[in-house]
Amino acid sequence: MPELPEVEVVRAGLAPAVTGATVAGVEVRDPRALKRHVPIGGSASDGGHGVTLETAEGVRRAADFERRVTGLRLLAPQRRGKFLWVPIEGGSEQALLAHLGMSGQMLLRALDAPDDRFVRIRLWIEHPEHGEMRLDFADQRLFGSLALDSLIADGGEPASLPAQASHIARDPLDPLFDDAVFVASLRRRGTAVKRALLDQTLLSGVGNIYADEALWAARIHPETAGSALSERKAFGLLAELRAVFAKALAEGGTSFDEQYVNVNGQAGYFAHSLNAYGRTGETCPRCGEPIRRIQFGGRSSHFCPRCQRRR
Repeated sequence: MPELPEVEVVRAGLAPAVTGATVAGVEVRDPRALKRHVPIGGSASDGGHGVTLETAEGVRRAADFERRVTGLRLLAPQRRGKFLWVPIEGGSEQALLAHLGMSGQMLLRALDAPDDRFVRIRLWIEHPEHGEMRLDFADQRLFGSLALDSLIADGGEPASLPAQASHIARDPLDPLFDDAVFVASLRRRGTAVKRALLDQTLLSGVGNIYADEALWAARIHPETAGSALSERKAFGLLAELRAVFAKALAEGGTSFDEQYVNVNGQAGYFAHSLNAYGRTGETCPRCGEPIRRIQFGGRSSHFCPRCQRRR
């Protein structure tokens, strides 16, 4: 699943093209990609799994989205954790919300470009400087979605956060992220530190890849309890997490296959810089011990048994 760096790469790529652009037209090819969109007078029922263009609900949801999004003027894209949204100009207090799920892609294409695979929703946009182009939402596995969502108050910033993202905490790259509050909360937890890093109510944007990489860099075993960390160690882990994010952003995110791409369809290269994640049996770059993999709540954790001893 795309994590913070991959979503931030997409946000930065979209910004020049969509900021100030007007949506000239919308085509919903697969209403299942609108599972989080709530039509006027309705609800996003059944998660979209049974919604197709042949069903009444599919027709209704697609028509509502096409009608309400066409003609909107878009502002600068925003992000929190893995959520990406484009606020709407004109005091409507709404935003076009995107969640990439496991394989979602936001692709900028010329009007006459050939179709990419698995395009579910297409927007035609007109920018005063860059002209006309397509913005395609493609998603092979259909865990992602687009939606028109209401903006709600976020601390001292009124109508700035999509309602569907209100349950998640700020991410470590957010200027308003409170380091001291995070460290104190982490050190009160008796659960494994890896589990805490994946808790989007504690901090957002961290998934399996970057949790493993930050823990390796901080020399912390993934099953160490948060309460067992010293304050210095917890602050050090946060610093390593930010460093891993920065390096991943510089390399365009982590791509293991064609599903993780930027808005131009290009893959990131951070997979070549991984020290622990996905390197089971390979030698630790720091000490030479083979990297181990253990099961973790239906996922896997990768760590060095010598550098990251459990305390």
